[in-house]
Amino acid sequence: MQGQGITGRIGLDWPIFQAPMAGVSTPAMAAAVSEAGGLGALGLGAAAPAQAREMIRATRALTDRPFNVNLFCHRPAQADPAVEQAWLARLAPLFARFDTAPPQALTEIYTSFCVDPAAQEMLLEEAPPVVSFHFGLPDLDLIQALQAKGVVLMATATSLAEGLVLEAAGVDAVVAQGWEAGGHRGVFDPAAPDEQLGTFELLAALVCGLKTPVVAAGGLMTGADVARALQLGASAAQLGTAFVGCDETAADQGYRRALAAAAEEGTRMTAAISGRAARCLKNDFTSWAEQQGVAQIPDYPIAYDAGKALNAAAKSAGEAGFGAQWAGTGAARSRPMASGDMLRLLVQEMQAAQA
Repeated sequence: MQGQGITGRIGLDWPIFQAPMAGVSTPAMAAAVSEAGGLGALGLGAAAPAQAREMIRATRALTDRPFNVNLFCHRPAQADPAVEQAWLARLAPLFARFDTAPPQALTEIYTSFCVDPAAQEMLLEEAPPVVSFHFGLPDLDLIQALQAKGVVLMATATSLAEGLVLEAAGVDAVVAQGWEAGGHRGVFDPAAPDEQLGTFELLAALVCGLKTPVVAAGGLMTGADVARALQLGASAAQLGTAFVGCDETAADQGYRRALAAAAEEGTRMTAAISGRAARCLKNDFTSWAEQQGVAQIPDYPIAYDAGKALNAAAKSAGEAGFGAQWAGTGAARSRPMASGDMLRLLVQEMQAAQA
């Protein structure tokens, strides 16, 4: 059975975490959630070390409460010029719709935290209260160095096998990312079969199979969802899509409008945008991707270089349907409001469900 007490260990009032969400979460969002007693978070997987440091310090300037900093630990991209050129050729008609051409070549736009000494040094120097890892883990030496500084460590698992790896490495909590979750799947090896376990099915497997506290994530939108996760053995629940449309979001207006208009069954899992499987609001890009059959997609994040260029071209032409509009299966239940108000509403709903 899992241990208990991760909420108390971190120093939170409530077992509710805001998901990190690179490109969406902001220091203002993280601070507002933390000030309301939950765990706010920054998604720094796409940020250069200097930018990441600035965001951590900006959050600290807004709150004295704990917050989470998330890093990406993916395998560095394997470039394949032939695959990349073929992918650009497929995308060319989409670029032509916006009177532009695709890039001549693609690059690895993000460096994995695992092979970024500058990012590792920055994180050790800043030592935020909580650090979480996605797509795997960095070296054990770094894990131990962070814990020696008092940092609470979490990491994502999409299966019991991954959870056991995380537990063996000594992380303080495992985030159970169900198939319903928005954004990138946290699978360690994207080439391996994905069990596609739903949030509560995965939660049950991890709670039974691990001694480490488990945080439920994926498709959770209300305090009643949080209460159900806790009842099933989670130490806390992590919500992302519930906060995408909040006042402090970095999501652009097109993304927010698409979220507000989301219908049931309104998301799609696709690797076409970034090179790794990720759940996105159904839009023009996901519809195009579904028509591409078995086309080979460049490695993450090389493919993302093309995706971002296409989105920029579309936005310049007034089209918002080609963005990385990440969202979970609960998108239709989105409720825009201030992030602190969202946390307080979730608490009220959770308590009502537990009464």
